[in-house]
Amino acid sequence: MLELLRIKNLALIQDMELEFDPGLNVLTGESGAGKSFILKALDFILGEKMSASMVRAGEDKAVVEAVFVLDGEEYIIKRELAARTSRSRFYLNDSLSSQDRIQSLRDSLLIYTSQHGQQKLLKPAYHVRILDGFLENPGVLQKKDELLESMNQVLDRKKEIQGRLAELEEKKELLEYQKARIDEVHPEAGEEDDLLARRDEIKSRADLAQDVQKGLDILHSPQGSLLDGIRQLCRIAERMEALDEGYARQAGELENAAAALEDFDRVLRSTRVHDEEAELEKVESRLWELNQLKRKLGRSLDEILDMEREIQEHLSFLDQGRLDLKQLERQEAGLARELDQAAGELNQERRKCAGELASRLEKELQCLGFSEHIRVEFQFSPVEIYPGINEDRPRLLWIPNPGQPAQPLDKIASGGELSRFLLALVGLRSEKGMPTLLFDEVDAGIGGGTLIQVGQRIQELSRNRQILLITHWPQLADLADCHFMVQKEVYSDQTYTLCSRLDAEQSRSELARMAGEGG
Repeated sequence: MLELLRIKNLALIQDMELEFDPGLNVLTGESGAGKSFILKALDFILGEKMSASMVRAGEDKAVVEAVFVLDGEEYIIKRELAARTSRSRFYLNDSLSSQDRIQSLRDSLLIYTSQHGQQKLLKPAYHVRILDGFLENPGVLQKKDELLESMNQVLDRKKEIQGRLAELEEKKELLEYQKARIDEVHPEAGEEDDLLARRDEIKSRADLAQDVQKGLDILHSPQGSLLDGIRQLCRIAERMEALDEGYARQAGELENAAAALEDFDRVLRSTRVHDEEAELEKVESRLWELNQLKRKLGRSLDEILDMEREIQEHLSFLDQGRLDLKQLERQEAGLARELDQAAGELNQERRKCAGELASRLEKELQCLGFSEHIRVEFQFSPVEIYPGINEDRPRLLWIPNPGQPAQPLDKIASGGELSRFLLALVGLRSEKGMPTLLFDEVDAGIGGGTLIQVGQRIQELSRNRQILLITHWPQLADLADCHFMVQKEVYSDQTYTLCSRLDAEQSRSELARMAGEGG
């Protein structure tokens, strides 16, 4: 049950705190007073989205806090909404929580029934949820859903593999051609840069060999050896020095020059010179092969190496993909057998539940003012969920009067009749748990004796569980165990939505106002 609700800085609400009783809690007030803001606060704290524009003007954030008690355990839920960023945070028992966690608790904490819920009654898809909510063995539905999810995953994977195989089959000839060209050359990572560096090195060595040979040719030219000439000059200088000491310096310099040339000659002779032409030709040939491959494939060498890996992956997938496809087909066949059995069990469970629920619903509707002759039935239509496997989907039909054919609700049900249908379903559904029931003007479109019967049923439900009822009818408000009035006030040019708990005298005054307004 909902024990406490506190709302701060939400729309026109500055700070509102409501403590609810276990039985029937009624909220009344003039149209436009702000009852909808209280409902929005409950929606918000249980996981629904809310625009930052709902934060009260001039405030940084809106805060909603609630205390629920379920099976003797207390749940303190808090949610904040920042005006500037539109971000919100959930807290559960003072610890940060997730939206999924809070929403998973919602059905255990609150069943929200409104005029919007009436419209859902008109949708056949909602009828499936209604019936499934009363299955004696809900595990059959869960099993079917899990198997169908597994089947869809297998089918999606099959489709993905088949699509890729078809695409690669179209490109297989091109892929094999590209692979053959790459295999012919067999390029390696970094090979081109290494070859270019080797070519530069070989050319440098060739230039060095050429210079060595030129130096040796100069030193030992047949037309006049430079070494022989310098040696002759040294002997001449020695004789001149013997005749005249003035030539001593020149004789020494020539001697040094002769020693230097002889040393240079030894260095040149000891320099190892290779025939670089063969190696250079080999490098140039390999570079040509790589350039031809780049030209044929229209890519750089790095891109070709990436392409080689990609081609290998694609060609490998053509083989592996076929194996995977066969394995998925075996999985699909196994899942189909299980799904067929699960769908059959679900169909049987639904048909069994449909008869029981229809009978209970008829009795509930008769207590709400419908004719004792009213009949309700579920009509089943097969829906193929996998080739050859059908799931029977129910649609809720009713016969308000004897002798008429069964009709869907949207064909003959008025707003008031839909309200009572919804109340009957919620009354039956609430037997499966003890969440708080919130009725938002489900009494719309009814009056007179029917209104009294609706009020009596709501009062009966409130004996075993907490109910929050928003109404404009004094006949219903008079049944309250706890009566709240919502009103709008203006102070200092600021508008506020207020909600106060009424004592007996205040409640009588509010009931009189309601009777005079819409009596």
